[in-house]
Amino acid sequence: MNRGLGRLVLGRLGASAFSLVFVIVAIFTITAALPGDVADTLLGQGATAGATAALRHAMGLDQPAWLRFWHWLDSMLHADPGRSLLTGRPVAELIGLRLYNSLLLAGATAAVSVPASLALGLACTMRQGSWFDRFVTTALLGVVSVPVFLLATVAVFVFAVQFRVAPALADINAVHSVWQFIRVFFMPVITLAGATTAQMSRMIRACMIDVFSAPWIEMAVLKGVPPVRIVLFHALPNAIGPVVNAIALSLSSLLGGVVVVETVFNYPGMAGLMVDSVAARDVPVVQCCALIFCVAYLFLTTLADVVAVASTRRGGSH
Repeated sequence: MNRGLGRLVLGRLGASAFSLVFVIVAIFTITAALPGDVADTLLGQGATAGATAALRHAMGLDQPAWLRFWHWLDSMLHADPGRSLLTGRPVAELIGLRLYNSLLLAGATAAVSVPASLALGLACTMRQGSWFDRFVTTALLGVVSVPVFLLATVAVFVFAVQFRVAPALADINAVHSVWQFIRVFFMPVITLAGATTAQMSRMIRACMIDVFSAPWIEMAVLKGVPPVRIVLFHALPNAIGPVVNAIALSLSSLLGGVVVVETVFNYPGMAGLMVDSVAARDVPVVQCCALIFCVAYLFLTTLADVVAVASTRRGGSH
């Protein structure tokens, strides 16, 4: 049984490795297809064709695509993403602080959304079919249906314009206390957590209801075991695999919302750096940012797959 589980897990890891190779090729192909390049940005529209061609040659932008791909792949394998074509600074240096800011935002969002999702999912499970369950599930479905950019716009209008309880722009340099941290991160976190919690809660509820259909849960109900005890001490431990799977999948979808939220709130994170670099055609920075986002997404989805496989095999062994 353990050998079979190992083969399944290795299969998932192999599929993820193949996906990573595809992602690397796709990132280079898409960035190479962007119209214009950084030479046009640096020299401006008034530059002569000769000056632009000379700058492209100095930067290696006129090399064949396969050669540029090989140089980029070799540098990434040596953990050296190169230098920014726009500023000349090391890409790792540009990304370092931005990556920390994005991880801080994602961590704060997870710290809010995971407990809230567990609480809502478990509460709906214990009151399955009640007016509370119907109301919460309908509200969560409505939030899931709203695009993240619209949630961010509504948050700005309500909390920054109407009630003025939080700044419209996330200036993290102004954070010098816990209260300032809450004010600055309130709207980006509440926007991301709203979308993530809605999706995660519905998935957790579905996982728990599936476990609740087991005969031993029905026996516990017939014996008069309190619902809270059934959920916390009987159902949840046996549903931990699907629940972790649901959390990992929901957090992976968080990456897409980060791009929108960082742009709307002018948050100095990875997504903002990538958007600015795309506009400037700073290809090394765009490629590194895109690769980090894709690797993070692959890690979370692979973790969800492995947990799902392990929990299924464990459940089938009983």
